[in-house]
Amino acid sequence: MPRWIKEALIGIVPVTIIFLIFIGVNIIPLLLVGIMISGLLMLMHARGGLAVGAGQERKRKKNGPDKLTFEEIGGQESAKQELREAMDFLNRHDEISKFGIRPIKGILLTGPPGTGKTLMAKAAAHYTNSVFVAASGSEFVEMYVGVGAGRIRELFREARTRAAKEKKENAIIFIDEIDVIGGKREGGQQREYDQTLNQLLTEMDGIYSTDTPRILLIAATNRKEMLDSALTRPGRFDRHIQVDLPDKKGRLHILEIHAKNKPIQEDANLDKIAEESYGFSGAQLESVMNEAAIYAMRQEEKMIAQKHLSMAIDKVMMGEKTDRESTLEEKKRVAIHELGHAIMAEIVRPGSVSQVALSPRGKALGYVRHNPQQEHYLYTKQFLEEQIMISLAGAVAEEMYYGGRSTGSSNDFEQALNIVHTMMTSGLTSLGIINMDMVTKEELMRENSQIMDGLHTRTLDLLEKHRPVFDNSLDILMREETLSGDQFRCQFSENALLPA
Repeated sequence: MPRWIKEALIGIVPVTIIFLIFIGVNIIPLLLVGIMISGLLMLMHARGGLAVGAGQERKRKKNGPDKLTFEEIGGQESAKQELREAMDFLNRHDEISKFGIRPIKGILLTGPPGTGKTLMAKAAAHYTNSVFVAASGSEFVEMYVGVGAGRIRELFREARTRAAKEKKENAIIFIDEIDVIGGKREGGQQREYDQTLNQLLTEMDGIYSTDTPRILLIAATNRKEMLDSALTRPGRFDRHIQVDLPDKKGRLHILEIHAKNKPIQEDANLDKIAEESYGFSGAQLESVMNEAAIYAMRQEEKMIAQKHLSMAIDKVMMGEKTDRESTLEEKKRVAIHELGHAIMAEIVRPGSVSQVALSPRGKALGYVRHNPQQEHYLYTKQFLEEQIMISLAGAVAEEMYYGGRSTGSSNDFEQALNIVHTMMTSGLTSLGIINMDMVTKEELMRENSQIMDGLHTRTLDLLEKHRPVFDNSLDILMREETLSGDQFRCQFSENALLPA
């Protein structure tokens, strides 16, 4: 409404009301009507504002993703190569038509969280010069309850409309968390999720009913086993690309990408950080670089040093340092517990201990930091048993000195049990090669107890032989709260004999 009209109304309305009261007119009905009209106008204005806001949000979405190339995504070389080859079905459409090749309709990206599945979908859209339309599986349930199937139709319609408007031959639809709507259907029940999935299957079947635009559906999930078989079969999701955690080379590439906009000291060794961050996802590596910058800023230093990067790895892995203060006796128990882990690790893998610390981080009251080891993708029975012994060593050390365990071993036991489960499913136990569903819980528990009891006895025997290492290292650890790997190995060589 123009400003002069508002000013005129502000002047006219009060004068009119006073005049009507003066001549004896009952103005109450007029006031009620005026209030109703004002409320209606305010409501319409508010809805119009929301509509404008929604329109601006849609406009922002239609601008497409930021320009992102495959080269800007660290690691995942095999996954990127496989995705490029799949994208060539869009880029080389005329060539594949000569060979009678059926264009692929869908690509399913699977893998742990934070490995870059969404980034790869955006890079694929840039690689093919396609329209990019993105949605999350949760949108069909939370924002569009009851109209999930309609939202699917709208998504495909939007892709076709935008492709025609922008004069592009290809459109990529990306659905993140597809397991929300693509879960296995259960017979007899007609759920909203089932209707949404049925509509998605129908749209995928009709993708190539017209030559242009060519639509490719890319979906991402970290729970592939939950998807309905009708969705994952050939002819719908033709390509299943595994996006795994990056290896050392990939981790270094990711760290270098996130270091470009940060002041890193020349002597900072990102290669070592890539080794120490074994098992980290791309998102965690980005967090490492970010936390390192925060540490440098807190200490009012102009450059990010190696110590900041090491502190950042501890922060991402175990959480921030806490100010919890333990009693002297509790602190001593934690020290013995951590020394148990460190001594057993040094026995089975000499040179593996980097630091033993009593400083609380996250939920842990202390921790042992290990030197980077060679990456493994296959594990032998001996390696897994040694890993279980390292996990049990903390509780065994407490038993040696206190005659019992504490609740601080719960996470260690959980890790040990997971390793035993892996051994069972891999046929590395006395049960042999088994189907876990065909073995009773009693048999599994019996085998689990046999393995754990045997390794517990071996761990106790080895730690007892190295009791002098406990006694001498404990004094240093209690006094200084940290024990470097070199200090620890010095105590080890003076008081014990390492196996050849």
